[in-house]
Amino acid sequence: MDLVKEIEKLKKEKNAVILAHFYVRPEIQDIADFVGDSLALSQQAAKTNAKIIVFAGVHFMAETAKILSPDKKVLLPDLNAGCSLADSAPAKEFKEFVDKYPNHTVISYVNTTAEIKALSDIICTSSNAKEIVESLPENEKIIFGPDKNLGNYVNSVTGRNMVIWQGQCHVHDEFSLDGILKLKSQHPYAKIIAHPECKKPILLVSDFIGSTAALLKYSYEDVANEYIVVTESGILHKMKQKSPNKTFYVAPLGNINCACSDCNFMKLNTLEKIYNCLLTEMPEINVDKNLSDKASISIKRMLEISENLGL
Repeated sequence: MDLVKEIEKLKKEKNAVILAHFYVRPEIQDIADFVGDSLALSQQAAKTNAKIIVFAGVHFMAETAKILSPDKKVLLPDLNAGCSLADSAPAKEFKEFVDKYPNHTVISYVNTTAEIKALSDIICTSSNAKEIVESLPENEKIIFGPDKNLGNYVNSVTGRNMVIWQGQCHVHDEFSLDGILKLKSQHPYAKIIAHPECKKPILLVSDFIGSTAALLKYSYEDVANEYIVVTESGILHKMKQKSPNKTFYVAPLGNINCACSDCNFMKLNTLEKIYNCLLTEMPEINVDKNLSDKASISIKRMLEISENLGL
């Protein structure tokens, strides 16, 4: 069976759209109707006219799509596709943390559960975190969660002093500075480009820091020919498509011989699972209406601020 042809057939029959994150397998990116980072995927989920959204990503992304499009059927190819960063902020503990800091505006990263979004005032992504924070008055007291590395980075570039929840992404937090510097010594003309979820020492040696979409854009607009890419390896597929004559190196997690910066959750998505979920219309993602209504406020505020800023 030709899975790609069968998927295309089912999509047309069922008026379905496939949204895919840059971190999923290359063959899925190639058949998706839209590939993007968290901000762009949220925007697409909010405006699509399809009846069914197949989200090739992880659970919080499908959940966000359902919150933004409650009348649409949202499918996730594998329910085990979670997120270590979202898991690092349990709702009960996060609420207790927020309660310790009254009169603070809560800005939460999109990599969170619906429960965390419902406890938040504004959601952000790595594409717009700086701009979201800067849209608030300079004297506004802010809680930022759950990614400590992104929060510290935003503090450093905005001059703010946000209170930060100490969560992290298992991939971005484990990149090896020593390994990156060794790789740089082997490829001295390669530019280091890093995601702001990485630790500060890595960001300090980077030539460019940005969201997944920003790293992609930089890689094809910049004049260099070689790049050490310090984010999940899935983005290299689009980078190579956009710049076939450039060379991209995967940053190591701990051992210079280990180019293993994969998100195991993202890689759970396969063509076969996408075909099966389109065929059976399962697993379906649903969110309790009261929770969805609360969570939608913070997400829509992000989308409104982003639209006003032209992001």
